[in-house]
Amino acid sequence: MNANATGASPARQFSYAVVIGRFQPLHHGHQRLIEQALRTARRVIVVVGSDRQPRSVKNPFTFDERERMVRACLQGQAEQMRVSVVGVGDSPYNDQLWIASIQQAVDRLIAQDGADPAHTRVALVGHLKDASSYYLRLFPRWEFVPNEAVQSIHATEVRQLYFDPGRRGRIPPDALPEGTASFLAQFAASADYAALVEERVFLDDYRDKYRYAGSEFPPIFTTVDAVVVEAGHILLVQRRFQPGKGAWALPGGFVGKNERLLDAAIRELKEETRLKVPVPVLHGSVKGREVFDAPQRSQRGRTITHAFFFELAHNQWTGLTEVRASDDAAQARWVPLAEFLDMRERMYEDHYFIANHFLGGLGKN
Repeated sequence: MNANATGASPARQFSYAVVIGRFQPLHHGHQRLIEQALRTARRVIVVVGSDRQPRSVKNPFTFDERERMVRACLQGQAEQMRVSVVGVGDSPYNDQLWIASIQQAVDRLIAQDGADPAHTRVALVGHLKDASSYYLRLFPRWEFVPNEAVQSIHATEVRQLYFDPGRRGRIPPDALPEGTASFLAQFAASADYAALVEERVFLDDYRDKYRYAGSEFPPIFTTVDAVVVEAGHILLVQRRFQPGKGAWALPGGFVGKNERLLDAAIRELKEETRLKVPVPVLHGSVKGREVFDAPQRSQRGRTITHAFFFELAHNQWTGLTEVRASDDAAQARWVPLAEFLDMRERMYEDHYFIANHFLGGLGKN
């Protein structure tokens, strides 16, 4: 039995150690993982997940802000030089793509140091706390080095306290590393913080309204989304209201109790964009459909969406089909696909990944 199988802490037996987390925000448990990685390897790579996401109560902080929190927990210039921080985006409907993205990010940093990733000993430092830690078993190339549990407030609890409108951003003293606490105190004075508190209030009221919290069999909501393309452009709307106020999204919404799914998708599409295409033509323009059911895809509660892919014929003489924002959309516009591929951090919930499914993986990197 080797050292990492017993839980012992090897003293820099590895060239690199990897720590993976969302760090929303960084807490004492995260800090201990990074400290363990520094004891385990000469170089440490901190992989910050959920990169390029729009701000939300679940993912409130940007990559740059989370890197600041990581670096604030390091001691001195020597540790700063030994730690690299890299962001990796989510792939909620493709675990293999997510794994590959992390492997590529780590291999790229190792290669930049002049080493061969295929022949470099790498440790993966983590704590197997519950089912949410399953990802630690997805990297067989790296040797798993366990870290003992730390009595620490969890990130979910921090967010619940921090965005509670009655607390105004106050967190119990010593609940978080000094660097994290300092950053959160500054962030609480920002307009972004105020917007997130507004979203938190909306979500709490929404769950209370539908009696979601505490129910043995909570409701499962059914929605539809329309992925509409024409001549290298995709049709997007900007959300007028919470949740996700200001984010860009696919046209869509909830299914009426007497509606078929496609009928609901077309109704929502026309209500939000006033798309100048007759309903029979839209029926004939459907090129694909798919169900997207990641359990945590929506903050409102368990929401399963049925997405429809519409490919419209283009008239080069009249230009793109006319659209106009209406209903709960603040804007509606045709976005060039090349521009859309750079909009991941501005897209609502998982809509970027839904659209990309039908676009043939154009935005997978």
